Amino acid sequence: MVNRQGHFAWYELITTDVAGAKAFYTNVIGWGAHDASAPGATYMLFTAADAAVAGMMELPASARSAGGKPYWVGYVEVRDVVATAGEARRLGGTVYVPPTGIPNVGRFSVFADPQAAILGLLTPLHSNPDRASTLDAPGGVGWHELLAADWEPAFTFYRALFSWDKAETVTGELGAYQLFSVGGRTIGGMLTKPAMIPAPFWLYYFNVEDIDAAQRRVEAGGGQILNGPLELPDGSWILRCVDPQGAIFALEGKRRRQPVGYFERASSSDTGGTSSRRWSW
Repeated sequence: MVNRQGHFAWYELITTDVAGAKAFYTNVIGWGAHDASAPGATYMLFTAADAAVAGMMELPASARSAGGKPYWVGYVEVRDVVATAGEARRLGGTVYVPPTGIPNVGRFSVFADPQAAILGLLTPLHSNPDRASTLDAPGGVGWHELLAADWEPAFTFYRALFSWDKAETVTGELGAYQLFSVGGRTIGGMLTKPAMIPAPFWLYYFNVEDIDAAQRRVEAGGGQILNGPLELPDGSWILRCVDPQGAIFALEGKRRRQPVGYFERASSSDTGGTSSRRWSW
């Protein structure tokens, strides 16, 4: 049996407009969408190749009245949600949603790390050993990025909580970018956020087949491009975006064509090396 401890297992969009967000993401990423609502609780499933990859629900009225904005949250699989939520609290985090059971799904919890970045915990009834393959598949999540107030204590917290390992450290104009791995596979990175970003948060990169076509769909659908396209060492490209409701997300994909003058590659002296372009803000 594959050990999924410490791997990201699910993603949810908390939004103010379920219908509008459904239309936007199915068009931009190519997801299917299926209504999985229960009485009194609207819930939508996003699918890629007939597999559920993410969910969507409405931002609660209490959160709206408190000034809450739409956002994406990822869930990390753990063996025991109760124990891990308790450990997150002991390490200085804040548990916002206590361990809660979902019939036929498992148990979950939502917490904020000591620097206020929000993340979820999930102990599913049935772990999915094939979910790691979605890291590379269209519509899957290919990268997980923490923009922290200070990446070093943030990494210490997550290493203690999930046993994440340090991978490569890249140094560029914004400082260090620390990659992290689980089960021998590098799945994300952490950096100290630029001053222009008001609060720490987790950013998720969704895979698309054509980054230029995806950019056009984002803009046509009422979203905004924060920056990009930026090239990665493996030849893929990334965009960081905001959806029409205000949730920040990112896209990663290839370029099907490269029109003359469309994008001038930055030199390594400008970015601190090609690896650092993933987080050049």
